[in-house]
Amino acid sequence: MLGVVPGGTGTFGRAHPKIERVAAPVFTAVGLVALAATTLWAGLTDNSPPGNWPGTLALASGTAVWLLGTLWAFPNRVRHPVLVGVFFVGLLGFGAALMIRDDVYNAFLSVGYPFAFALFTARVSVFAVALTAVTPLLTRAGLGTMADSPLWVVLVSVVGPLLYAAYWVGRENDQRRKANDQLAESNRKLEQALEENAELQAKLLAGAREAGVLDERQRMAREIHDTLAQGLTGIITQLHAADRARDDPERWQRHLDQVHALAKESLTEARRSVRAMRPEPLAAARLPDAIADLARRWSESSGVPVAVETTGEPRSLLPELEIAVYRVAQEALTNIEKHAGATKTGVTLSYLDDVVLLDVRDDGTGFTPGECGPARDGSGFGLEGMRQRVARVSGTVVVESSPGEGTAVSAQIPAIPAERGEPQ
Repeated sequence: MLGVVPGGTGTFGRAHPKIERVAAPVFTAVGLVALAATTLWAGLTDNSPPGNWPGTLALASGTAVWLLGTLWAFPNRVRHPVLVGVFFVGLLGFGAALMIRDDVYNAFLSVGYPFAFALFTARVSVFAVALTAVTPLLTRAGLGTMADSPLWVVLVSVVGPLLYAAYWVGRENDQRRKANDQLAESNRKLEQALEENAELQAKLLAGAREAGVLDERQRMAREIHDTLAQGLTGIITQLHAADRARDDPERWQRHLDQVHALAKESLTEARRSVRAMRPEPLAAARLPDAIADLARRWSESSGVPVAVETTGEPRSLLPELEIAVYRVAQEALTNIEKHAGATKTGVTLSYLDDVVLLDVRDDGTGFTPGECGPARDGSGFGLEGMRQRVARVSGTVVVESSPGEGTAVSAQIPAIPAERGEPQ
């Protein structure tokens, strides 16, 4: 029996819903018109034996009733493929029975071709077409005389290529269906991956926002420490010194002048921190000059001589890089004043091809780096603050020290020119 691949929707796929609704009545009408026309032609010619015509009419009536099954077959060709196959074979059987009674019904059997393509999938439709083509030949020749007739050669020459075509079309259709299934599965996985990626991206963005908030808080804390905290520390130091110099009006006035200068500078720095977090000296001078001015003012305040040296060819760097170098120098000098008890200090700024080095050295008491915790003034932003600040610009800080032998702080940052980034 002719089989039907489950899930098929016809050789040309599932039609538009509106076409689906009218297909069954149209094909039913085509079959009935073809049956009526051939029956009328048979009645007009009436080459059948006497008394055969009533039987022909009865068989044609049965065929008409069977054709009404088209109204059921079309909408159910997917859900009940086997029954649709039975309907198609029965239709050919009625046509063959009519053809036995009158050759005119050979024309009626031609309705099997459009039915074959409309009811079945690509592979099965080829077998249905082959069966439609063979049915008139078998009927005309008669199964009993088929072996003695040269008609079998015709059948082989017709059916053979049709069967091969059915195999080839079926194979291509299977491969296409598999490719479509794989594509659909790939699309599904891609959509799932995109959804997961969107969720992950949302989580990453949320995490980045939280990390950005924390980083900004730490940066603000460092900026406050580098500006207000250090300025206030210097003011307190100068006030203590002025208190001790009450009996020396000249020294007392000098310390008060230092307090006045530090207060003004701290206020200016605080305002600039709010605006751009960029040190005041860097806004008015290049980095080597700003560090030299920082060292000069620090030396005047602390009373410790400092030697400043710049090597290489100075050039403008990205603002955040210059700020990092300046803040490291500022923090290192502040630590020397508060903790080192040094008698001399050296600051070297070196411009190399791809990095900039800052070295701050003193001959003070030194310490054991591994035992160094947070800043000893309680601010929490000493050496660790330097490392964090420099790490944010892809740099490194190395501290070398030992008790009684002084301390050396070395910072290395990438030398990225300002013209490659944002303008200063």
